[in-house]
Amino acid sequence: MRAKLSYALTAAVLVFYFVLVGSRGVMLIQAGTPLTVTFGLAVLILPVIGVWFLWKNTQFVRRANQLAAELDAEGGLPVDELERTPSGRIDRDSADEVFARRKAETEDAPDDWRSWFRLAVAYHDARDTPRARQAMQRAITLHQASRRRTAA
Repeated sequence: MRAKLSYALTAAVLVFYFVLVGSRGVMLIQAGTPLTVTFGLAVLILPVIGVWFLWKNTQFVRRANQLAAELDAEGGLPVDELERTPSGRIDRDSADEVFARRKAETEDAPDDWRSWFRLAVAYHDARDTPRARQAMQRAITLHQASRRRTAA
């Protein structure tokens, strides 16, 4: 719940920023000189890119949460079996051990979105965010493909 609240707050601040920057871009365009119009258009590009980025990330998070809910309903969410240091951080050796199992599971079933979801969690636990994101995107893609096959 805390993560959702943080995400919503960050998104709200970004939207406020996009509106603020966009209004400055419009003001520059309204000034009407070639230089201010050029700068105004350049400034308007930033909120457009930001809104697109925010939208894509929101879709990603929503789809990942849907997969988590479906996997939870099946009883297939990965169990937190990681050892932790006294400060509460995940022990690196423990994360590596779980990661090796999740990777082997994914290699055994490369077309199963569930194994990719669990691999994404293992990557996240190992603090490899780019690969965690790629693995989760693969899980989302496989899940969507499996839904299309069952619907047809």
